[in-house]
Amino acid sequence: MTDRDRNQAKTVQEYIDETPHWEDGTPAPATHMTAMQWRIWTLASAGKFFEGLVVFMTGVALPLIVQEFGLTPIEKGAVGAMPLFGILIGATALGGLADYFGRKIMFIVEMILFTLCLVLLVISSSYVFLLVALLGVGLSLGCDYPTAHMVISESIPSRSRGKLVLGAFGFQAIGALAGTAVGYLILANIPELSAWRWMYATAVIPAVIVVLARFSITDSAPWLASKGRIIEAERETEKLLRREPPYPPQVTLHKNSGTDSNEDTVKNEGIFELFSKRYRRPTILAAIPWFLQDLGTYGIGIFTPTILISVIGPGTKYESNLVDIIHNDMLAAESAAFIDILLLVGIIAAVLLADRVGRIKLQIFGFIGCAAGLLLASFSLETHGLTQTVLLFSGFMLFSFMTNLGPNAMTYLIAGEVFPTHIRGIGAGMAASVAKIGAATTAFLFPILLVDLGTQTILYILVGTSLLGAAVTWLYRIETTGISLDTIKYD
Repeated sequence: MTDRDRNQAKTVQEYIDETPHWEDGTPAPATHMTAMQWRIWTLASAGKFFEGLVVFMTGVALPLIVQEFGLTPIEKGAVGAMPLFGILIGATALGGLADYFGRKIMFIVEMILFTLCLVLLVISSSYVFLLVALLGVGLSLGCDYPTAHMVISESIPSRSRGKLVLGAFGFQAIGALAGTAVGYLILANIPELSAWRWMYATAVIPAVIVVLARFSITDSAPWLASKGRIIEAERETEKLLRREPPYPPQVTLHKNSGTDSNEDTVKNEGIFELFSKRYRRPTILAAIPWFLQDLGTYGIGIFTPTILISVIGPGTKYESNLVDIIHNDMLAAESAAFIDILLLVGIIAAVLLADRVGRIKLQIFGFIGCAAGLLLASFSLETHGLTQTVLLFSGFMLFSFMTNLGPNAMTYLIAGEVFPTHIRGIGAGMAASVAKIGAATTAFLFPILLVDLGTQTILYILVGTSLLGAAVTWLYRIETTGISLDTIKYD
């Protein structure tokens, strides 16, 4: 490399953020996303769609699964919790491997695992077989948490990172709505005990298509550069930014491209580095608020149909046969779908505001809004008739909107931004795993606690955890809005 080349060398992110100039030297008004960047974004969005689809579809499928396998309340809770337990393990154990083997390879492996386990889920012949299949689905979705975020955030401009990452994350809400809708439609057309198998089967072919398409993307150039593989990183950057007219004409990367800008060398100590004095603050910010919001989001999300039926009453009071079970399940699915629409509205608002208002402000505001929604829902338990229904639905709708405007979206976004490249996978994965401890615990205990403590007490507890989430976010805040991932400050 000549002295002139060294002087002109840049980091991968600087090339991505660079504004093109026309031949006469006039700067272009904006850097347009390339076809490859949009392909990466689309395929990452698909993973979030599948998560929402499968996890929330389980809420509709659960009554049929309970009936077919004759499950006890504890076994029922295990079915709801198993995908979340898989996510808990997969986010760190598999997602962390993206720091060692690369973003692309894990991006492909996770979807292959998801597809295979989905097929096993459809043909499950016993309760244990079912749990193993759900665990495998969860492992793949867990890997997708850090990996999908990284393949997007490490390939797009800093100024639009928030809206694009959250735009992909928003497909979780679309998947949740689709999962509820698919469950309802299958129940309406296949009123049989095996209808739950058809629900999960609808995702198999789309998953196969996504697997094949993920082979066609570029690998993460920042990750390659962080490993010292500069020539490969330059090649992948050129593929990523290929456009007409060509810009940049040539990619020459700085020797430290992809490393922590505050250190000359990278020492990857794995998960232990996250708890060092330097990275303790981002670790707490990424993990604890996410844990607290998942207590409510997944507990309320999975068991919304159950809660609605327990409060407003089923269409058929006594489930004496399969027809009654399906009727009540469809009624609950209709009500849950109505509420789930607010998840989509909330994420749209988050996409529009994340790069303008900032991650920290939205997360705090969202936590407080979640608390208000759950408190409003709790008031419904002290009333009757129309007032009860209005308060319950209003509270759950406010909660659904505020969780996706704030903590459900922002915790995911922040966790993938506050760590340097060399530990970004293990950092974001660890945060997702801690979050899913809350989600899996809530999903497992909810059927039991609903009986032992009652709906109102559970709602009061979740009000408290939401307010605690707002407090922790403020105390350990690190604002990443519009900042290059190469220059995030941890002090």
